[in-house]
Amino acid sequence: MLHAVLTLLLARVWHHSKLLFAALALIPVALLAQGLAPTPHSEQAELFKVEEWVLSQGAAESIAPELAAIFGLGSDRLPVRVTSFRTTGGISYAFAVSTNPTQKGIVLSALKTIADKMKIYSVGTAWLTDRSGILRRTIAVDASGARVLPDSSRAAAFKNIKAFFVKKLQVASPITTSSPSPRISATAAGGKKGTKQ
Repeated sequence: MLHAVLTLLLARVWHHSKLLFAALALIPVALLAQGLAPTPHSEQAELFKVEEWVLSQGAAESIAPELAAIFGLGSDRLPVRVTSFRTTGGISYAFAVSTNPTQKGIVLSALKTIADKMKIYSVGTAWLTDRSGILRRTIAVDASGARVLPDSSRAAAFKNIKAFFVKKLQVASPITTSSPSPRISATAAGGKKGTKQ
């Protein structure tokens, strides 16, 4: 009887030790996987570079008071530096950096200008972020104005527009070291139409 109990205890100890070794063996794999995943720090560095590029090359514009207010960036017209690109579908992608030292923020937008008989307005989405690249607020813009959306509703589009501007910077960086690109200047000027004033 004693022999049977000892055998059972040893079997349980052996079983638990195998589980412990299996768990310990998985830890380096999990740490390796974390090391391969992109870190927020690398995304932050990329967005910082885009911000610096837009501040040095972008056009001086402003964001309308109602949009600044809904983003929590004050109740006055917000001065920004902006770079924008018009897509083949007529949507303007814009990257705007606040130049107001007390109201820091980055506004990304994907807006299409609509002109009807009565007025010209923009339709699309705008996002508030900062150098961290973390989504702070999402708004929808249309003929009736702007309204806050759940961030999760347009999170994929936010990620895509950030990647779009990182790629634009990579293409433009050899040019920006010598002189501003006429193409960028022309599209930035043309992008003014797509920004709701």
